Amino acid sequence: MKKRKLGKLGPAVSEIGLGCWQLGADWGDPMSESKAFSILREAVSQGITIFDTADVYGQGKSEALIGKFLNSTTTPVTVITKFGRGGNLYPNNYSEKALFDSVTGSLGRLGLTSLDLLQLHCVPQEILVQGDIFTWLRKLQHEGLIKNFGASVETVEQGLICMEQEGLLSLQVIFNVFRQKLLTELLPQAKDKGVGIIVRLPLASGLLSGNYTASTRFSKNDHRNYNRNGEAFNVGETFAGLTFEKGLHLIEKIRQNFLPDGMNMVQLALRWILDHEAVSCIIPGASRPEQVVSNAAVSGLDPLPKQLHHQLYGFYLEEVQANIRGAY
Repeated sequence: MKKRKLGKLGPAVSEIGLGCWQLGADWGDPMSESKAFSILREAVSQGITIFDTADVYGQGKSEALIGKFLNSTTTPVTVITKFGRGGNLYPNNYSEKALFDSVTGSLGRLGLTSLDLLQLHCVPQEILVQGDIFTWLRKLQHEGLIKNFGASVETVEQGLICMEQEGLLSLQVIFNVFRQKLLTELLPQAKDKGVGIIVRLPLASGLLSGNYTASTRFSKNDHRNYNRNGEAFNVGETFAGLTFEKGLHLIEKIRQNFLPDGMNMVQLALRWILDHEAVSCIIPGASRPEQVVSNAAVSGLDPLPKQLHHQLYGFYLEEVQANIRGAY
């Protein structure tokens, strides 16, 4: 597993991390502790050193499972957690006390005395512009309750707003073959400013795995069912903002026209992201240890040919971008 610096001033982390939303079992099949531990153990075994979670994943269940696991291993792991979507905070009830309470709650569940990285969790743009929330974060950093802070954002504009804030270590963004808007402005500025880019939804909710068909069905409590049109949160968080049907059509075009011989769709999708120097790490989720192994192996693959990158960008411009829905 190769490592990269998380921004200019952050720690070195594995370039493939582990997204841990699924451990909270807010959607999809329930996650037992034994199954969660099998995934976390495999991640560490594969050299993964960064876990991404949030206070609202399972109302703290994801954090608590990670905390229990950390207590059982001697392998250093960088844990990212988030603040901004719990309780009645969203969209306009943010306060310094609420932030403090969230941080102390996360610390207790994770069994830590200081959070490695706390990210704002897709808070409204007007809160980012107003700016007080960043002052509160810097205060917590000064007090030692958090080591670093960043922001998980929905749009390029929000990312650019956050990068104006002193001390911002990272941005967590949706970036994949279907979501290439970030290439022209956000990624170059992040690289220049030394802000680490953490990529979520690298497989577009599994679309880019190439494993779905028109007959694929998702459970009632799976966001790939209940949020297809943004009914619960930003539609861009599900299938990268594409309709499921359009996504399947585009996947077939990629498979037929751009997939290199000897490479599967997951490898293409993840390697494409890693080829961008501004990216610090990718945080695909995994519901089975076998998926962890498959994702981690991409770190050892050679970069894709430059011509293929040009072709995939042209494909995005001509076939994809007009079909993306939601804030972007």
